[in-house]
Amino acid sequence: MYMQALKLCLPGLLLVMINANSWAQPADGQTQASSLPLEELQMFSQVFGKIKSDYVEATDDRKMLLDAINGILAGLDPHSSFLEPSAFREMQIDTEGEFGGVGIEVTLEDHKLLVITPIDDTPADHAGIKAGDIITHIDGASTRSETLGQAVDKMRGEVGSKITLTIVREGENNALEIDVIRDVIQLTSVRSRDLKEPGFAYMRVTSFQGGTAASLRKKIETYKQDNGEIKGLILDLRNNPGGILDGAVDISDLFLKSGVIVQTHGRLESSEASFEANSPDLIEGAPMVVLVNGGSASASEIVAGALQDHHRAIILGTQTFGKGSVQTISPIGNGSALKITTARYYTPSGRSIQETGITPDILSELTEETRINNGRSTREVDLARHLVNPDADIDNTEKNGDPAPVVPELDLDSQLQDALNLLKGIVLANAYKRKSAG
Repeated sequence: MYMQALKLCLPGLLLVMINANSWAQPADGQTQASSLPLEELQMFSQVFGKIKSDYVEATDDRKMLLDAINGILAGLDPHSSFLEPSAFREMQIDTEGEFGGVGIEVTLEDHKLLVITPIDDTPADHAGIKAGDIITHIDGASTRSETLGQAVDKMRGEVGSKITLTIVREGENNALEIDVIRDVIQLTSVRSRDLKEPGFAYMRVTSFQGGTAASLRKKIETYKQDNGEIKGLILDLRNNPGGILDGAVDISDLFLKSGVIVQTHGRLESSEASFEANSPDLIEGAPMVVLVNGGSASASEIVAGALQDHHRAIILGTQTFGKGSVQTISPIGNGSALKITTARYYTPSGRSIQETGITPDILSELTEETRINNGRSTREVDLARHLVNPDADIDNTEKNGDPAPVVPELDLDSQLQDALNLLKGIVLANAYKRKSAG
């Protein structure tokens, strides 16, 4: 009975798909003929029906279909996914900058829930969770069979409630049970710090949201009001996992007077775009150092690549994450959405950094003690099914960059020390040149 109903419904499903393909066009505007894999679709219906009729326990049609969708997207790349209504709402909350949870950036790697980085000054940060940790259980339930959205949804929850995360950490013989108390996670995406060196400003950007550029502008203007001229600026993008593209473009525009910031290229006409700077330099040409590491991803790499290509800043640290792809969010009804990779982005000089990342102008690694205390950083090239960069010769021998201290202390953070010393040297050299020329 079920198989008969399925066969009757299938032609209708195929008709919808055929109609959808009939208006799809490639970037050049030419109609592209496409054929459906009818044999495989018939095989899918047979498998679906066989599971429905023969599986040892009754199955839920909706769950099976959602699992199939998730499986399709998981087979594409690590960043494409289906967002059920709750996950879509949470993603929108993330973009706005406030939610209830533990404060952690995670990804799925070979069915393992991998910590990219804890967010500064959040419950996860205070509980001692580190970059590179693998979360095997959430409140005793295995994460092995869960999608990324399902795992994230479990970690979100009522403020003040407790969650227990089971962690496997490199260098630890036994799994760790870490209790975390959920709190309101306000993503304060820009932080400043007094370096005790007049005229030398430090700004840390932890993520890219809609208001990040405005927050950075305000902090820089406040610094200038309180301290006078900015002699040099350190922009810390270490362990910044990225965010929205507009946020990266707006941050870059604060320091570039003109020129291309980033380009995107994909199959669709809407994926072909070029973003350019058109605002005055906020710090009026003062020297800059941008700190990066293996946790600097996506939007962070857009900023670092733009400033590097325009010779506006010196990039210091270790190789970045290497996520050079753009994801588009498309609502598809019932409050759900499809997040799918639609383009690659390129730096102003035309470099694709997919897999490779941004190579620092000056390599600076943290001390062994700091590196151990902050965990291991994972890069795009480490992820299964990542997009391949056909223009790059990937060396997998050194995949992982150093993580950054969550709250940098100058006497413990060798990369920050190097950046400050470099800025001071540039300022002295420029002063010497002006004096010699005068």
